Amino acid sequence: MKIAMIGTGYVGLVSGVCFSDFGHDVVCVDKDPAKIEKLNNGNVPIFEPGLEQLMAKNVDAGRLSFTGDLNAAIAEAEAVFIAVGTPTRRGDGHADLSYVMAAAEEIAKAADRYVVIVTKSTVPVGTNRQVKQVVKKANPDLDFDVASNPEFLREGAAIEDFMKPDRVIVGVQTDRAAEVMAEIYRPLYLRDFPILTTDLETAEMIKYASNAFLATKITFINEIAALCERTGADVKRVSHGMGLDKRIGDKFLHAGPGYGGSCFPKDTRALARIGQDHGLPMQITEKVINVNEEMKRRMIDKLLDLCDGSFNGKIVSILGVTFKPDTDDMREAPALTIVPALVGGGAKVRVCDPQGQHEGESLLPGVHWQDDPYKCVNNAHLLVILTQWNEFRALDLKKIAKKMATPRFADLRNIYSVKDAKRAGFEAYESVGRTGYWLRQKEE
Repeated sequence: MKIAMIGTGYVGLVSGVCFSDFGHDVVCVDKDPAKIEKLNNGNVPIFEPGLEQLMAKNVDAGRLSFTGDLNAAIAEAEAVFIAVGTPTRRGDGHADLSYVMAAAEEIAKAADRYVVIVTKSTVPVGTNRQVKQVVKKANPDLDFDVASNPEFLREGAAIEDFMKPDRVIVGVQTDRAAEVMAEIYRPLYLRDFPILTTDLETAEMIKYASNAFLATKITFINEIAALCERTGADVKRVSHGMGLDKRIGDKFLHAGPGYGGSCFPKDTRALARIGQDHGLPMQITEKVINVNEEMKRRMIDKLLDLCDGSFNGKIVSILGVTFKPDTDDMREAPALTIVPALVGGGAKVRVCDPQGQHEGESLLPGVHWQDDPYKCVNNAHLLVILTQWNEFRALDLKKIAKKMATPRFADLRNIYSVKDAKRAGFEAYESVGRTGYWLRQKEE
């Protein structure tokens, strides 16, 4: 099947590459000439494990190409996917649909035969019906259908998620559109992966409801973690005990500095706004948004305590600033709240992240970047782990403690234990959801 993918951001590029690996003929379109040139030269503009190799394989096979010419890409396409950004609109919390509607209008003007226009971008309930109206207005004679096909890709594991999904959600209005979508996803159907076909509104709502629920689960365990610190309980054991209940499960029950990324913050805000617009406030979701921001600020208080009440003049070493490991994505990362507070308080901040520097240099002004965690901690007063990269899971803590001016450790991803810190020679260790310890008496 011939497919056009409008947008070569994270969702569009991963989806386009994976569809081509299914055997479809895919043309990815983007208005940015520099990005298209980069892709045509075999370079991937985002970090996603395995993507560059899979892209090269399908380009070599002749199933995948990149262009800035939307008209040419749509000329023979049987399905056109819209995979453009829907950022939070400033001031009101709505998802900005301007890119989606602009793409729909361009598709309408370029298409001259039956096509299924598929919204892959995350959009509020009712958006696909708006897309249909935009297309009708731009080209009243066009024979087309619209479909909703929300993505559920985890950054760092996107290819695995696409090839072996928990489910594929397809929203349609006609049997004809359903048949086209079934053909597109036929390789997954043949391997018995669940494909759920619904109406448009249900498909749109599934995406928001799923992300809001996962964000709620993260925020819930973070609140429990705060209570554990007051009561002496261990949140890691609490999480494990909860997760053994099959009704709850162990996913997304890891306490930390709060959620971030491209999806949860944006989608929870959008869902809250949808509720307000329909006169039915999403009270749980609204609370989740507020508590998540409070959690990030609470991390700053932890660090302040470890710095004896002042960041001024302290050297603070940060390991990991991307919102999660195995990605270069800095969007809404806890580091964007925590690191500026350190710099603003007068700290000299050093940062080490395997993939974060490219985006982080502009987002975190005033920090000093290091490519080695052991160099990063030299003469530091505080070590902070913000992102649980594999590279930080087996550090030589004894070596690190010896290199620091004051060996104090804020493990905000609960990778290590107080025993590990004490054995390594740290004088203080703080985590999330476990009682903080001053391992050696503070000087009076």
